[in-house]
Amino acid sequence: MAAEAEPFQRLALIGVGLIGSSIARAARRGGLAREIVGCARSQATRDRAMELGIVDAMHEDPAEAAAGADLVIVCTHLGSYGAIGGAIAPALRPGVIVSDVGSVKDCVFRDLGPHMPAGVHLIPGHPVSGTEKSGPDAGFAELFDNRWWILTPGTDADAGALARLTGFVEGLGSRVELMESRRHDLVLAITSHLPHLIAYNIVGTADDLETVTQGEVIKYSAGGFRDFTRIAASDPEFWRDVFLNNREAVLETLGRFTEDLIALQRAIRWGQGDSLLNLFKHTRDIRQRIIDAGQETDAADFGRRPSHDDD
Repeated sequence: MAAEAEPFQRLALIGVGLIGSSIARAARRGGLAREIVGCARSQATRDRAMELGIVDAMHEDPAEAAAGADLVIVCTHLGSYGAIGGAIAPALRPGVIVSDVGSVKDCVFRDLGPHMPAGVHLIPGHPVSGTEKSGPDAGFAELFDNRWWILTPGTDADAGALARLTGFVEGLGSRVELMESRRHDLVLAITSHLPHLIAYNIVGTADDLETVTQGEVIKYSAGGFRDFTRIAASDPEFWRDVFLNNREAVLETLGRFTEDLIALQRAIRWGQGDSLLNLFKHTRDIRQRIIDAGQETDAADFGRRPSHDDD
């Protein structure tokens, strides 16, 4: 935990899936909150979170979880933000910090912002880490270690609240980057959202092709396709909401990608080997720069624990 980070009295996690349960574990590890409470719609999820010992209490009602909290983090699908904002608003006390972990940030101000009472500090956030797994059992404290956590405070954000949330996030193990929300959404459209869209499409195409090749696509699946299926195994509701809430930036990057793909198609058709070689050399260099920056290892893991088997 960062030396200047004072523990929060009550941390409320609205959602205890992969990210929420990982925050709970990392907060326990770092002594970042004296009490951790969670919220989940499913009784089975609430029971499991208690069995795992990652929270002190679980609630079905988001308002009960948020009551008395000095930090509330929304860890649910983007499409639920409006309803959650309306539910927790009456329970939020002045001075509480409200954040989230969504992969799109501009919509947080749109959907959560109108529900925030005076004196509440809304500071959206996005931990750039994750796996294809979901549920409270999928979380682990090391998920955020040495990973970026982007905060997108508005221009009128309270400096003290921002500093305190920054200390908390650093205590979880992350490196903090401040970014304007629309800039974030454009950056993530190309680094995360478009790759997921491509993965979903490739796996769907392969499934169509598989009916013709009688199982050969699955049977002889090489590492590239296998890694695409890991991405495509991510939470369907989560990614539906990402694309609906970041459609403008995704469509912009998708248009550019389509143009580049057509150019690549032309190079293959006309046997332009030099063009292909130059592109492949350039993309290999980008891969090496990602490894050098500590953002990935030589083996594709998509955020999984280092000890996970590649099954």
